[in-house]
Amino acid sequence: MKPTTLFELCVENLESARAAEEGGADRIELCTDLSVGGVTPPRELMAAVVHDLAIPVHVLIRPRAGDFVFSRDEFECMRLQIEAVKGAGASGIATGVLLSDGRVDIERTRELIDWARPMDVTFHRAFDEAVDLKQALEDVIATGADSLLTSGGAADVLSGAEMIRALAEQAAGRIPLIAGGGLRLENLTEVIRVSGVFCLHGSLSRRNGKPAGPARAADVREAVRLLRAEAAELPPPAARQAQPA
Repeated sequence: MKPTTLFELCVENLESARAAEEGGADRIELCTDLSVGGVTPPRELMAAVVHDLAIPVHVLIRPRAGDFVFSRDEFECMRLQIEAVKGAGASGIATGVLLSDGRVDIERTRELIDWARPMDVTFHRAFDEAVDLKQALEDVIATGADSLLTSGGAADVLSGAEMIRALAEQAAGRIPLIAGGGLRLENLTEVIRVSGVFCLHGSLSRRNGKPAGPARAADVREAVRLLRAEAAELPPPAARQAQPA
């Protein structure tokens, strides 16, 4: 049995959303201000993207840049943002809340998940700022989230690929892990081979010494091709782990 694959493109405008669909992405995560890690987009953009795309649209729920410890007012804002996402007809959200001591805020994240249902919920890279990733994984599972997006606690997904593998082994099928953060076409294959994870998330933005530009459909198409080729050629993670060194 070959592993399940997923390629999610992170986008901040309708142009990139269309490129994702044209390139064969499985779904998108919609946000704005990627330069600060992304925040919740305006409802007008949500509505336009959902209306325009046939693939699932997930929306980032994050009221501001900075840390993931939110005040009472910010938490209420997140609830209203979730209602706006529902109203736009999106398929899911990405969100997460931490406590001031660096642990996952299970209670308030669970509240957000309950408000979001029946939409799909990903616990996003707030996870990577937790003080203890192994305990944070157990806490994320306890929130009831459907998946976990992580760079393995590292600045980029390739640097954190070994940790992602360890977290996937710890999860043991209880929650799917999505590897993301600094994903590029040139490191995509190595990320898969080191992490053993076949669900990927990235913006595929091109810099080349200049401000990042939007992903192109051709780049998305190549990313999807590489991902599916790796899934077809390599045994599932469990089988690889069972092989002798």
